[in-house]
Amino acid sequence: MKNYKRLLAGVVALGMTLGITACGDSDESSSSGGSSDSVAETNNVEVEDTDKISEIPEGSDGTIIYLGEGDLNPTDAAPEKSTELTLFEQKGGKIEFHQTSNEDRFDNLAAAIASNADVPDIFKYEWLSFPSQVVREMYQPIDSIVDFNSDLWSSAKETADQFMLGGEHYVAPLGYSASAMLCYDRDMIDAEGLEVPYDLYMNGEWTWSAWKDIMTGYINNAPADTERYGVNGFFKNHLVQQTGKTLVNYNAETGLFESNLMDPDIEAGQVFLYDLMKEGYILGGWIGSARDCFNSNCLFYAMGDWAYTGSLGPEEGENWEVVPIPAYDSNPQKITTSDMTAYMWVIGSEKSDAVKTWFECCRVANTDPEYEETKRAKFFENNPNWTDEMYDVKMDVVSDDYLMIFDYAFGVSSTLGDRKQFDGNQCLVDYLYSASSTLDETGSQPTWASVREEYSATIDSEIADLNARIEAFNAE
Repeated sequence: MKNYKRLLAGVVALGMTLGITACGDSDESSSSGGSSDSVAETNNVEVEDTDKISEIPEGSDGTIIYLGEGDLNPTDAAPEKSTELTLFEQKGGKIEFHQTSNEDRFDNLAAAIASNADVPDIFKYEWLSFPSQVVREMYQPIDSIVDFNSDLWSSAKETADQFMLGGEHYVAPLGYSASAMLCYDRDMIDAEGLEVPYDLYMNGEWTWSAWKDIMTGYINNAPADTERYGVNGFFKNHLVQQTGKTLVNYNAETGLFESNLMDPDIEAGQVFLYDLMKEGYILGGWIGSARDCFNSNCLFYAMGDWAYTGSLGPEEGENWEVVPIPAYDSNPQKITTSDMTAYMWVIGSEKSDAVKTWFECCRVANTDPEYEETKRAKFFENNPNWTDEMYDVKMDVVSDDYLMIFDYAFGVSSTLGDRKQFDGNQCLVDYLYSASSTLDETGSQPTWASVREEYSATIDSEIADLNARIEAFNAE
């Protein structure tokens, strides 16, 4: 069985899916000391205490400030208190939530650090966190609070070692989730007499060609005067990464980064996407939920599970299923484009005891077999209409059977990884993955070759600048 933590092909955009949904958030940052009084907080699943987690010492400040888009405390959408938060509170901790918008999260973090006022202790790991923001000294190393030789952390060390600069670690992997899966209405599949994606997945036959065949059948079965589509959502980079390749590689021998735009497998993925768009399979534009997608005559909705859980999940009587992004026909390896759960320790934070305990609570909740059933039960408290099969797929795609793949391209620089530096709606790396399967402002569909030619010099320049910054950072 593969150790899925042994290889990092780069750093994926942890916040990419969040970025799609949060564009309309308020630009104003606000603070909250935890869950609102209006939240009907529940704690229906008991969480056993454990001695595998450090107590916050008496007299040490146990309240850590989290700057983020969504509260780690219970909310109206997810009222059941998480396992990790329950463990943290058992050890004397508390999360104080300072809210920011997706649009302004990096600016607000930088402003807090610069002013040394209301500096958060933790900030969610995102694509720009490493290496771009580390070399700009926004975070501090974690080796003083995380022992990667201990039983709790040793299995994460090989991944954590890929997030080192100057001989120090900056990221403690806490868990993983699929950045996107495909959700569909099983009743629609059955009504159209199509092959069942879940059955193909279970039989090891879930590939690009099988997926396209199903979409073809659905579209061709459309009644007269009805436009049908195969897929909407966030899937293009995931599909390309099923080849096992990414746009930017890390050279372990030199400790530097390299462009991979000329790779033939990446081109194969882009050609497949180009054909899907050209042939009318892709429904463009933003659709905010799986249900709205299905009601738009689109068979598959591609998003992270945040988009079809909680208040966005199936209602009673609905028969939804989920499957992973289909495999590249030429590569049978199981691959997941992974969102890695981690929190950066913000420079200036002095709450080492509380942050250490929070990291341990998250790590135990995500990896300790003792809490697997607890976590499952809490999930179903918030998602009563999910099926066991859906949950099993969600967990399978982050099992040791899958290679967790990331793309460093998102973390090279703001020019590549910040949408505000490109067109305000997507970052340049997003555009590179999606351009050949999107119509441009003139209504034309560019080829991968033309996109690659247009932006290769920019990629090379940004990588060169990053490599120079890393060499200077390591020399300090």
